[in-house]
Amino acid sequence: MNGLRDQLLTPLRTGTLLLTPLGEPHRAPLRAACAADPAIWPIYATSYAPPQFDASFDALLANPGRLPFAVFDGDALVGMTAYLRLDPGAQTLEIGNSYLVPIARGTGLNTAMKRLMIAHAFACGLRRIEFRIDTRNARSQAAVRKLGAVHEGTLRAERITWTGHVRDTALFALLREDWEAAAPRSPVP
Repeated sequence: MNGLRDQLLTPLRTGTLLLTPLGEPHRAPLRAACAADPAIWPIYATSYAPPQFDASFDALLANPGRLPFAVFDGDALVGMTAYLRLDPGAQTLEIGNSYLVPIARGTGLNTAMKRLMIAHAFACGLRRIEFRIDTRNARSQAAVRKLGAVHEGTLRAERITWTGHVRDTALFALLREDWEAAAPRSPVP
């Protein structure tokens, strides 16, 4: 598994967008980025708002089941994202733990980031990519639909978030053959 993990957790770049493995040097700039929108964190399973940031960041780095990236637009750290739930035997993983600062939203950066991650995961031999999204998060559901992901159902009461909310999770998936059959794509829209 370490070979595939290492293959996945490598810097990815297209245009001014850079995804680089998240590490301790990113702590302070990511803390500032996450503080830019404190109102968003209640819809996330985990909070990266200032009061919870350090504990959440430490847990993210310590979790071997997460392959996190810092997201840069040019020289500016504008967010984070991750590969999750890697299952080499089933050739599947999830993309999630994504956050972008408000100024980066609606610019096409999220689409470019997800396309880059999807193309890389499929190039590494995976065959299925999942997205698990809080049913209250209509923006994220619309974004993964635009990427070609199919809504496969809702996992009722699937998790309890950091606020104590019992969350229903919309499950979306994208198969390698569907991605390859779609029109040629560039990571940058």
